[in-house]
Amino acid sequence: MSDLKNDLLIRVLKGLETERTPVWMMRQAGRYLPEYMVLREKYGFFERCQTPALAAEITLQPVDIIGVDAAILFSDILVVPQAMGLEVQLIESKGPILPAPVKTEADLNRVRVPNVDETLGYVFDAIKLIKQQLNGRVPLIGFAGAPWTLLCYMVQGKGSKTFDEAKIFCYTQPVLAHKLLQMITDTTIAYLKGQVKAGADVVQIFDSWGGLLSPDDFENISLKYIRQIVHALKDEVPVIIFAKGAWHSLQSMAATGAHGLGIDWCITPQLARQFARKDITLQGNFDPAKLLSPIPVIKKEVRDMLKAFGRGRHIANLGHGILPNVPVDHARAFVETVKEFG
Repeated sequence: MSDLKNDLLIRVLKGLETERTPVWMMRQAGRYLPEYMVLREKYGFFERCQTPALAAEITLQPVDIIGVDAAILFSDILVVPQAMGLEVQLIESKGPILPAPVKTEADLNRVRVPNVDETLGYVFDAIKLIKQQLNGRVPLIGFAGAPWTLLCYMVQGKGSKTFDEAKIFCYTQPVLAHKLLQMITDTTIAYLKGQVKAGADVVQIFDSWGGLLSPDDFENISLKYIRQIVHALKDEVPVIIFAKGAWHSLQSMAATGAHGLGIDWCITPQLARQFARKDITLQGNFDPAKLLSPIPVIKKEVRDMLKAFGRGRHIANLGHGILPNVPVDHARAFVETVKEFG
């Protein structure tokens, strides 16, 4: 990793000594930044994702503006269902719509495991450009959605707080569900390998809806497939799993061989450490809504979080994505407090 001027993130994921805790934020490239809003006014969402120069500019904004220790690729988890043959519309401030979701075997016949170089080559081009522009300043995190989370959108056809239709699909049509999950898994492995080949230094698997499943269902419908992805990538690059709300399964997630586990704010660092054991890096777990507190409160709360996690084996982050109404100086206060600590 000698080509990186700041390799804190890589070192902490590998369990090596670091001078301080590294910090970045989920959704750090996005709507709370005025510079991003300028581009949002001019270009549609998928246009921003599919134009390497725009994706690169957006990815670098938080590195320049708030000084995070890692860049995360500007993209979306739903580029994978799109590449697999489903139409995905992203309505600003409404969320995603998939007008023709998967409900039957006939629907599943419309879905394919694509050639990722043909369908997602624009992501790999963006990564190459970002790496060039970053010039080793910080590592670049690539990512993908977990198969269960992608199935949620592919079956439900839109966002939901409970994804009942997606669950019912898995419970009533298990053969179809597992076939679809395996297709998503195969696509995701090829996609993440492509990201690594293009230059991603770390990859994160986002299981946004993992917490909707019981521990047994989480194993059977989600972790079984995440495990395949981790297994395919962990020897090439450090891998982080973020399964929001699924902290009941931290021990089995740690056993996948992943290097890091993201946790939300609903579990204490002490309990997470107890579940995950000590030879894995924990990432999190600041409540994004707290970034709307006055700056002195943010600073105190960040210091409390860092004390609770202790030195080493921790990446300071939010327990979910940054909210669009967070003032930029509040985001900067979060980052700077971590950098100054200890």
